[in-house]
Amino acid sequence: MGQYESIRRKACALALGLTMGLGIAAAAPTDVRADNPIVQTIYSTDPAPLVVGDEVYVFTGHDEDGASYYDMRDWHCYSTKDMVNWTDHGVPLSLATFSWAKSDAWAGQVIERGGKFYYYVPITAKTGGTAIGVAVADRPEGPYKDAIGRPLCQGFGYIDPTVFIDNDGQAYLYWGNPDLHYVKLNKNMTSYSGKIETVNLTPDGFGPAKKRSSSYEEGPWFYRRGNLYYMIYSAGGIPEHIAYSTSSSPTGPWKYRGVIMPTEGRSFTNHAGVVDFKGKSYFFYHNGALPGGSGFARSVCVEEFKYNPDGSFPTIKMTTNGPSAIAALNPYQKVEAETICQSSGLKVETCSEGTQNIGFIDNNDWIKIKNVNFGNGADKFQARVASAASGGTIELHLNSKTGPVIGTCKVNPTGGWQTWTTASCSVNNASGIHDLYLVFKGGSGSIFNLNWWQFSGQNGQVPTSAPRPTATPKPTAAPGVTSTPGSTARISDGWYYVKNVNAQKYLQVAGNKAAAGTNVELRSKNGQAGQRWYLKNRGDGLFTLTSALGDFMLDVSNDSPDDGANVGIYHAYSGHAQQFQAKETGSGTFVITTNSSNLTKALDDYANSRDEGANVCQWTYNGKANQQWLFEAADGGSSTPAATATPKPTATTAPSQSAKGLTLTTNVNSWSGGGQINFKISNRTGRNVNGWTLKIAKAGMKITSCWTVKIKEEGSFYIITPENWNANLANGQDLEFGAIVEGNIGKIDYSFQ
Repeated sequence: MGQYESIRRKACALALGLTMGLGIAAAAPTDVRADNPIVQTIYSTDPAPLVVGDEVYVFTGHDEDGASYYDMRDWHCYSTKDMVNWTDHGVPLSLATFSWAKSDAWAGQVIERGGKFYYYVPITAKTGGTAIGVAVADRPEGPYKDAIGRPLCQGFGYIDPTVFIDNDGQAYLYWGNPDLHYVKLNKNMTSYSGKIETVNLTPDGFGPAKKRSSSYEEGPWFYRRGNLYYMIYSAGGIPEHIAYSTSSSPTGPWKYRGVIMPTEGRSFTNHAGVVDFKGKSYFFYHNGALPGGSGFARSVCVEEFKYNPDGSFPTIKMTTNGPSAIAALNPYQKVEAETICQSSGLKVETCSEGTQNIGFIDNNDWIKIKNVNFGNGADKFQARVASAASGGTIELHLNSKTGPVIGTCKVNPTGGWQTWTTASCSVNNASGIHDLYLVFKGGSGSIFNLNWWQFSGQNGQVPTSAPRPTATPKPTAAPGVTSTPGSTARISDGWYYVKNVNAQKYLQVAGNKAAAGTNVELRSKNGQAGQRWYLKNRGDGLFTLTSALGDFMLDVSNDSPDDGANVGIYHAYSGHAQQFQAKETGSGTFVITTNSSNLTKALDDYANSRDEGANVCQWTYNGKANQQWLFEAADGGSSTPAATATPKPTATTAPSQSAKGLTLTTNVNSWSGGGQINFKISNRTGRNVNGWTLKIAKAGMKITSCWTVKIKEEGSFYIITPENWNANLANGQDLEFGAIVEGNIGKIDYSFQ
C-alpha cells in the first residue's frame, strides 16, 4: 500500500501526490458514472479477496474523508455473487479491536481454516514500531476479535501480510516493506514454528535493480495455481506498479516474471489481490478514481482477466467498466439496500434491525443495481424505510436514473432515523433483465434511511413458477418409468435431450463450450453436443448427467443448498453436487431434485422465463411447470443405449508413453470420517510425458472433491487425468494435486496407464 516506504520518503510522496491531482480537501465520494470503483460510499484501499462458497468477499482498508496523510482506523468487508453488485457488511474489525494498537489500520488479508476465519493485519503498536496482529471470527463478515491479545510478530517494516495454506496443509505468512519476510504458521493459525526468514530480493527474482536490491516494494499477495507459486507485489518505488514473480516452491527461489499493471490511476500506491471464481479469474487493485481521489483517498477496483497458456499474466490496464455480470440478481428475494453497483451521495451505517442500512440520503441521490431479472413481470415494490425528517419518495427507473419509471414509492415520516416501517407501491412494465435505479427525492438535508427492498408479482405474491402452459405438446415419456405423482422415478441409462415444460426449451451448455464452470441455460432444440446428456443411474435412486461435450457433468455451483444456486457443468467426478433424483408428476414429466439440497430443491427455469438463454438454477421443490422436465431420447432416436454406453470423454484415454518411470507418492491427513490426500506424481522416465492416466482403487473411500486434475469413476476405480494446462510433465518434474475423501483411507492401490 506504499505507506511504510512513504513514511521514509514523505516529502517525495507528498510532492508527487500534489502533481497527481491530490484532492485531499474534497468532500466524500459523490457521483460516479462507472462500475469501477466497486465502492462509492467511502474511500477503500488494499483489496484482499476471498472466495467462500458461491460468494466473493473482499476485505479493504479505509481512507478517512478529507485526510491529508494516511488516516486509517478500520477495515471493511464487501461481498458479491455476480461480480457487479456488492453488499456492504460494514466494519468487521478496527484498531479498537486490539488493546495494544496505536494507529494505522493498513493492508490485511483473511483466510479460512477449520470453519474459522483469520484476519492478519498490520498495526503500529503502542510500544512503537509496526506489528502483525491476528483476529478471528466464525463468519467471513465478522465480527472479529483479537485472537492472541498481542502482536503475532513485530519489527521494522512489518506491514502488508499475505497468507496462504498449501495443499499439504502448511500455512505461510509473508509480509514486509522494504524487505520480504515469511514464517510457517502452525495449524492453530495464531503462532508459528521456526524463525522469521528474509527473502533474498535479487534482480533475477524480483525485478530490475533499483535503490536497494530489487523492484520489490511492499504489498505481497501469495498463492498457488497448479504447480506454480505466485508472489504479486507493489514494485518500483513511488509511484508504484504491480509486478510478480513465480516459484516451484512456496519458499522460492523466485523468478521475476514482469509487470502486471503499470503505474496509473491518480494514486502513487497500488495493492493487488487475485482470485478465481466460477471459472473466471479476477484482479483487484486500488486507484484514486473517485471524486477527490488521491494517494490518500483511494478506491478498490476489479478487472477480469485470463492467464496466458503458460500461466503467465497478461498486462492488465485499469478500466472504468469492470467485469461483466456472471449472474442475474433476483429482485423477488429481499435485497439489502447496501447491495450496490453504483451510487451517488450515500453512506452506509449500522442498522438497528441488523446488518447495515443506507443513510444520509439527500434529494437526487441514487443507487444502481445491475442486471436485475424481473422475469415475466413485477406488480409491487416494498421497502423498509425510516425518517426523522419529512420523508420523500423512491422513484424506480429502468436502465438509467432518467430511464422509464416503473413505480414511485412514498416514504412518510416515522419519527426517527432507526424507527422502521415498510412502504410499498404498485409497479408496471417491469419484466426481463434491466439495470434498476432507485432515485431518491425529497426536501433539503437528509430525507430518509433505507434498510432493504423487494419486488413481488402475480397480485403481490413472490413469483416462483408460471401457470402451466395451455398447449403443452404431448411429452415423450422416458422408458422404464411408473406414473405415481411424487414418487421416485427410475429413468433408464442413456442419451437424452432434457426439455423444460414451461419454456419448451432444452438444457444447453452455454455457447456449446466444453469448459468447467460454463453456465447451463435453456435454448431451442439445435442438436448440438451441448444439448445432449448421458443419464447414468448410481443404484441408490440418484443419477448423474454427463455432457456430450466431454468429461463434464451437470453441477450445482459449489454444492450449494440455497435457492437460486446456479447450475452449470464441471469436471465429472460424480460428487454430491452432480447427483440428482427424478420425481414423478403423473403426466410423463419429471421434477429433477438436487442432492445438494438434500432433494428439497429442484432444477428450475429461473423467473419462469421463456426467453432464449434463460438461466437454470435450483429452487425449492414445488412441482410446477417451470420445474417439470421431459427426457427425449437422443442419438438417432435410440431410447435405450447399450448398457455399456458411456459419454465419450475428452481426455481420459491412456497416454501413448510408457508409464515406466512415473511414480506416485501420497501424504494422508486423516480426521474422523475422512481426510485429505495429497498426491505427487514424479516423472523420472528420461523424457517429457505429454498426458497420463492414474487409476486408483476406491477400496472403501469416496473422493468428494479434487483439484488441479480431472477425475471420474469407472466401476471400483477412480480415473484421474491432468488438465490441459498441466498435461505436459517434463522429465524430472513433479506434479502435485489433492483430494478430500470420505470413509476409511487405507492402502492406496494405483497404477499408471
